Amino acid sequence: MVGDELRTAAEVRAALAAASSPERAAGAARFFKTGPGEYAEGDVFIGVTVPATRAIVRRSLALPAAETAELVASPIHEERLAGLLVMVERFRRAGRPRGRDDAVRRAEHEAYLAAVRAGRVDNWDLVDASAEVLVGEVVYPGPSADEPLPPLVAELAASASLWQRRVAVLATFAAIKGGDAAPTLAIAERLLDDREPLLHKAVGWMLREVGKRVDRTALTGFLDRFAARMPRTMLSYACEHLSPEERARYRALR
Repeated sequence: MVGDELRTAAEVRAALAAASSPERAAGAARFFKTGPGEYAEGDVFIGVTVPATRAIVRRSLALPAAETAELVASPIHEERLAGLLVMVERFRRAGRPRGRDDAVRRAEHEAYLAAVRAGRVDNWDLVDASAEVLVGEVVYPGPSADEPLPPLVAELAASASLWQRRVAVLATFAAIKGGDAAPTLAIAERLLDDREPLLHKAVGWMLREVGKRVDRTALTGFLDRFAARMPRTMLSYACEHLSPEERARYRALR
């Protein structure tokens, strides 16, 4: 209903606040590691569930770009998530065969990159909810051919920012879903020596998806070459859907 639409960041903020819970906020702060020295130190949660956030987002798709950017710049985690999900949904709708609007898609992609580079997309759930669509579907519209890591992905993968590197990894999920394993294999090799456990999890997850969705032999071939170098968490995630015997064999190489 038009009357239910939220058209300003303030209206979205009020809707999120109405759906919040101090108990959930405390639990989220622990789960997302917001304490001193943890990866999300200082992040602020108000305790809104993801389904509730998504319901609010569905009412917020008419937000002007400046209002969406205000949400994405918020110190409150759920507000940043809501802004990113608005961008994702608008990008997807603009890609429908009937009524495709490449100008909208380009604008959402560029706004997202600005947010990533400004440090607004700064937790794993924010990255995972947005990077595949707002980066991956732009840089991997089809088979990667001779350039599995386009300049944008290579730039993000080389960043000092954990979150930018995770954006690069999750962007390759779009290629996986298109049947192309090459980008994930290339970025996994490049990040083998990364020191961040949250990167190890992301790379291992994408490798697992290569084996499940694209080519099991591409995964096992990668493991044959690199299992001995892979961080334990990365290897564990990558092997999850292999047989117990195969998992044991690769883990013994560590």
